Amino acid sequence: MGFASLGSGSRGNGTLVAMGDALFLVDCGFNLKQAERRLANRQVSAGDITAILVSHEHSDHIAGVAALAHRYGLPVYASHGTLSRAPEGFSCQPFDGDVPFELAGVTINPVCVPHDAREPTQFTLSCGDEKIGVLSDLGLATQHVVTQFSDCSCLLLEANHDHAMLMQGRYPPMLKRRVAANYGHLSNEQAARLLEHLAHPQLHVMIGHISQQNNALDNVSAAFDGLRGKVASLGVANQSDGFDWIGPRPITRQISFDKVM
Repeated sequence: MGFASLGSGSRGNGTLVAMGDALFLVDCGFNLKQAERRLANRQVSAGDITAILVSHEHSDHIAGVAALAHRYGLPVYASHGTLSRAPEGFSCQPFDGDVPFELAGVTINPVCVPHDAREPTQFTLSCGDEKIGVLSDLGLATQHVVTQFSDCSCLLLEANHDHAMLMQGRYPPMLKRRVAANYGHLSNEQAARLLEHLAHPQLHVMIGHISQQNNALDNVSAAFDGLRGKVASLGVANQSDGFDWIGPRPITRQISFDKVM
């Protein structure tokens, strides 16, 4: 059991989750050639994937799904709202947000989150005593989010931006407001406060979806520094190659913040 990332950021996202006898890909924002290469970097063939789970319709999460699914005959699951806003040629088996369902012996829980998409969900995947959470692209850590993502074994958690860097940066004012709003993305400080509620000594955490323009490694490290002793491992995903397999069974080393960007 464990998880790995193909890449995490505004130019493309994809997270692999291995659990039981199943392998899931959460989102694919990479074109077919990139996705195949990134999967190979994680010692995975696309044909090994049980299903693709789509969180929402933004291009950095959905752009490569249709091509990969068509090429390898992979089933795709997304919310009814996501399907209604998906690109042409996209097809899936739709689900209702906050209604768990089972695939290959794994319980998939699509958790509705506040984000500026039609029916955005993030996911927990559970089998036996193990639970993996993929939690990015949300602007507010609601009590519902805290409850649903408690007791995870592994967690990918968004820390998109440093608020001061965002406000002082080059984004136009409308985009700054969108990113910082309750339906935008979590800042370093918001993500750290959320992790305070979710942390426990057996939890493996990777921080992801970090803005390359509005964040910096030192700021991420500072925000989470006080939490590193409260979890089993804490590291950072990057846009270029995500992160390698990690979890209580595949790997238990402490990941360094030096592995970013």
